[in-house]
Amino acid sequence: MKNKILKMIVFLFLFLCVFQLKVNASEKKDGIENFPQSYRPYLYELKKKHPNWQFTALYTGFDFDYVISQEYRNDKSLVPLSYSDNWKCTDADKYNLEIDDGWVNASQKAVRYVMDPRNFLNEVRIFQFEKLSYDANTNTKDGIEKILYGTEFYNKSVSYKTSAGATINTGDKYSDLIWDSAVYSGVSPYHLASRIKQEVGPFLSHSSISGSVAGYEGLYNFYNIGATSSTELLGAIKNGLQFAKDGKGATESVKANLFIPWDTPERAIKGGAVFIGSSYIQVGQNTLYLQKFDVNNDRGSNIFWHQYMTNCLAPYSESQGIHKAYQSNGMLDSSIGFLIPVYDNMPEYAQESPNIVESDYEADNTKMYANVSGNLNVRTGPSTSYEVLTTINKNNIVTRIKRGIQNGERWDKILLDNGMVGYVFQSYLVEVPKAEIQKISLSIDNATIQKNSTASIGITIEPEEASNEQVLWNSDNEDVVIVENGLIRAVGNGKATITASNSKKTVSDSIEINVITSASGIILSKEEVQLILGKQIQIVANVLPEDATNKQVYWSTNNEGIATVSDSGLITATGVGETQIIAKTADGEISAECEVYVKELPVGKNIEFDSSLRVESDEISNINTQNATVNEISKLITTNLQMEFYNSDNILLEAEDKIGTGSMLVLKNEDGNEVYRYVFIMYGDVNGDGDINSLDVLIVQKHILETKILSGIFMEAANTRKNSELPTSLDVLRIQRHILEMKFIEQ
Repeated sequence: MKNKILKMIVFLFLFLCVFQLKVNASEKKDGIENFPQSYRPYLYELKKKHPNWQFTALYTGFDFDYVISQEYRNDKSLVPLSYSDNWKCTDADKYNLEIDDGWVNASQKAVRYVMDPRNFLNEVRIFQFEKLSYDANTNTKDGIEKILYGTEFYNKSVSYKTSAGATINTGDKYSDLIWDSAVYSGVSPYHLASRIKQEVGPFLSHSSISGSVAGYEGLYNFYNIGATSSTELLGAIKNGLQFAKDGKGATESVKANLFIPWDTPERAIKGGAVFIGSSYIQVGQNTLYLQKFDVNNDRGSNIFWHQYMTNCLAPYSESQGIHKAYQSNGMLDSSIGFLIPVYDNMPEYAQESPNIVESDYEADNTKMYANVSGNLNVRTGPSTSYEVLTTINKNNIVTRIKRGIQNGERWDKILLDNGMVGYVFQSYLVEVPKAEIQKISLSIDNATIQKNSTASIGITIEPEEASNEQVLWNSDNEDVVIVENGLIRAVGNGKATITASNSKKTVSDSIEINVITSASGIILSKEEVQLILGKQIQIVANVLPEDATNKQVYWSTNNEGIATVSDSGLITATGVGETQIIAKTADGEISAECEVYVKELPVGKNIEFDSSLRVESDEISNINTQNATVNEISKLITTNLQMEFYNSDNILLEAEDKIGTGSMLVLKNEDGNEVYRYVFIMYGDVNGDGDINSLDVLIVQKHILETKILSGIFMEAANTRKNSELPTSLDVLRIQRHILEMKFIEQ
């Protein structure tokens, strides 16, 4: 009993570990089509302007509200003290409490705003998601100088103070040091230049790089690495300079790798670049956003703590400098990759900026058009200082979802047909005249579609001026087809009728959709068989996926003189030799082969098996799982031929070795030539080691999840029900019960 309890505890622990890994693992998917619908209109707009840009969705696996709760605590996200209360945490014990000189905790609304990637899918702010590795095709020294423009680093030769107070003048410019550091570390030089501007500002006199802070003379930290918050005067600066001095207790090898001590600008810029590259970019935090918000679980360790900065607006601010550099250098149309996070259970619309006051708007649902001769800009916020998302004109009907009631200049929040949300100047919007729908006509190119695919239903409204009126869509079978605004998504096999009607449901039209699943593969119960002349064996073809609409299989043989096959897969050995039995799907697109070897036992040679063993053709089953050694199995077989036993890897087995699935009995004549061979099957042992344990559970689970497909004798062994079907979770349960000695698998 004690042993059973221990096995159950071990199994539950393994199950929980696998489940936890699945929940927390991040997943990357390339292409706009792999983003949630609320992201796509913004990305398609960017793709239209910049065809060479590439977008990758980073599915973090974390709930949006959970992520906010982790970043809105422990002084992780700060904003300037000078910001309005909407940006700042106003809790009684935190309000205007300086975490660092001039910095206070951000409000939850601010954290929600800066963490919602959809707020920044415009041409400027998208660069906080740029992949930050060095690219010789797009990075130039001229581009670095353009980022440094307006600062004292621009076109400036490097000079610095030593610990003794001497001034050293070098022949290198800051752009030279940044370029060399980028090449060495593999980090984008534009990122390094922008990071320096962000961390130490435009002046060479900043304390972190002046070389003259008392107690830290001749030390430099251009990226403020290790400059953790402190209420002491210059506390954060001193913490950073301590890192520049000794790495805060780092090993000698680590300090050598980071060029510590940072007693020259060159060592500080290069060593800091190595730190950023090795500590962030090469461990999955390869965007500005991910360096601020540690939400990518690629490195397989704790998250939400390995964060380069506390300024929650740092990615937003730095992205503008990077965009400007690309724009000034004429490189905006280069091939640029962006890695954009996606969270579970995100709000329907992007979170509002704290600068936008809710009381300045009232809810609305009015169809509008732009009363302009040209185009009207749609912006990310209610001011011309916000970036442009796209443009609309008189031909674009939009929905005003919030009407501005501000004093002075008024802006409205609108929803475009493609799902994009933005702000436009209210004076240019005019309400669309209402017209009632008289007729609805639906059409589709092909009413038969594949499961898990999408298609659009064409709709024609009469009269045309009523096209902006609400249309209600309905599927009479949402287990088969789900419809939303004319876009249908096939979720199951079968038929469904899609209906579109006006809001009063007095006018409608319908169309029938047939959803099918085409065959993608065939798995044979046996991929190789041996038969004695005149014998028969039944093989089964399982068509994948399990819900394939047409599972009809047609059988054929390459040589009827050696073996024939019936319409049901029954093979008959007709002559000595080798041939192939072929199974094909009804459309002939998918096929699988079984190798057939037909042999004839020599005259006078025979073999007999104990009645406890089950022998069918070349397959031996009903093995005693508790005592399946070569020595014990040999006692159950009588023959005047030589017997040799091999495992599934064709390695000769000794007397005390275990026999498992895929093990072979080879019969040889007196000359040592093979006459015939049998293969053993132990149901539940799917890796051939002769044991039924938790490893077999894992292998069958991988097969069910289609991450590693079993085939042949091993797939047959996984089907503990012995009904020639594909393994299911029921087989996993039966193996688990066998391991726990609750009920042994019948062999």
